[in-house]
Amino acid sequence: MPFLPHTPATTSSAARATGRRLLVVGAAVPLMLSTVFAGSAFAHGSTIDPASRNYGCWERWGDDFQNPDMATEDPMCWQAWQADSTAMWNWNGLYRENVGGDHQAAIPDGQLCSAGNTAGGRYAALNTPGEWKTTAVDNDFTVTVHDQALHGADYFRVYVTEQGFDPVTEELGWGDLELLADTGVVEPGEGRPSDGEALNGVSIDIDVSAPGRSGHHIVYMIWQASHYDQVFYACSDVSFPGN
Repeated sequence: MPFLPHTPATTSSAARATGRRLLVVGAAVPLMLSTVFAGSAFAHGSTIDPASRNYGCWERWGDDFQNPDMATEDPMCWQAWQADSTAMWNWNGLYRENVGGDHQAAIPDGQLCSAGNTAGGRYAALNTPGEWKTTAVDNDFTVTVHDQALHGADYFRVYVTEQGFDPVTEELGWGDLELLADTGVVEPGEGRPSDGEALNGVSIDIDVSAPGRSGHHIVYMIWQASHYDQVFYACSDVSFPGN
């Protein structure tokens, strides 16, 4: 809140009104800044289908994030909201800079879903194994990544966990993943335009084939943006046909 000098008792009503307006504006500035941070001026993106863990939690609960029913209906999202709610409000900002293409060196095993606990650990709760909500997919499916700010990409890479990995009890490590798609260069602005809520950029569809998988798996997406050495990461939980 901005410093306001002491107002003498003789101050006019007009001056008092001006002081009140300053107080209102001062109180609104943090809200305005947080709104801009989460909005298009700082927009980036994430996997929206199958939804990344933080995007899915925001999509399901953003309008009702204080509902105690989340604890029983969606317990992994509940623990994530309790740990750091800004991970969901900033679902489009899970990235690291200056990785230099060496993702495994930048991100330790067990921290893949938080991009190595980037942003001061804001996204750390996304690493927690458990019964994350899954999206049902076939063994041939499409991953959709949303590029809000039209960054384009040097590449999108999509990995899927090996059969036998258990997302409910095991932390995700690099050795658990198989690379199944690599787009190469995607030019800025390339993709399907979207005017969906909180999107307003373009969506890029990536075809993936994951034979031999059944049950709960993690789809791991790496997006090397083309505008800067800035890399976005996302964990999405899926359910393949079968047990």
